[in-house]
Amino acid sequence: MSKFSIWLNATRPKTLPAGLAPVMIGSSIAYYHNSFDWWLVILMSVLSVLIQILTNFINEIYDYKKGADNHSRLGPQRAVASGLVSVRQMSVVSIVLATIIFAAGMILVYHSGWIILVIGLLSLLFAYSYTGGPYPLAYNGLAEPFVFLFFGLIAVNASYFVLTGKINEIAIISSIMPGLLSTNLLLVNNLRDVDTDGAIGKYTLAVKIGKENSRHLYLILNFIVLFIPILLAIKLFTFWMLLPMLLVPLLVLITIRIYFSEGKALNKVLAMNGLTILLNGILTSLAFVILKLYE
Repeated sequence: MSKFSIWLNATRPKTLPAGLAPVMIGSSIAYYHNSFDWWLVILMSVLSVLIQILTNFINEIYDYKKGADNHSRLGPQRAVASGLVSVRQMSVVSIVLATIIFAAGMILVYHSGWIILVIGLLSLLFAYSYTGGPYPLAYNGLAEPFVFLFFGLIAVNASYFVLTGKINEIAIISSIMPGLLSTNLLLVNNLRDVDTDGAIGKYTLAVKIGKENSRHLYLILNFIVLFIPILLAIKLFTFWMLLPMLLVPLLVLITIRIYFSEGKALNKVLAMNGLTILLNGILTSLAFVILKLYE
């Protein structure tokens, strides 16, 4: 395997839509409200994805150190645990990446003020404390609510704020969709690893509530996602906001699969969940763009 392939796999490409989709949605709502800047949108998209990659890199370091990534693991091969990348190499790359994110993020701070600086610093802190620090979120069943917060509410509304200088009810409502879908992405990952995580003291939410309750929670969150386009359609008086409902068959399929899949079979569900996040971002953004063009 080439060095490029090793590092590409370490970014966990299937999870990256969680960083991209909320920026797409927040930016499209800003466009609908007559405020848009391609350069800012591109910068926010890149930074959001880089923060997701940074989180994954730091996760590699600490899951290896704490024994979560071992020979019993059912997920894809991890670069550090398999010896393809050393802890030192991953640490250096993570520090460099965090520095780049901070430096590039200052452009957004210059444009939108200190609130974006606070959000950026909190995002970097979350990337570290997800599996690092004295009280790692992923090891104490707190990762899911923070994923909902950062990859839903904060990412969508911060993107909207950078472009408009405001906070808007429509953006807040819309942010629930990527937040819940990203939460379910993590839930599938943790459901797959329940047995191995529990054995090494990684008490994820799935470990704490058990497999069946995790599946029920997954179902409930997907069910809530389906109501958001309906609510948006009612508030904006347009059927265009129902475009994300095209994903109903896919949501039903992956929800069925999560009830009848175990272990490595959940890797396919994880990939489908990542695709759902991306498609939801595209369809939601398309709805706002069409609504603007034909209003």
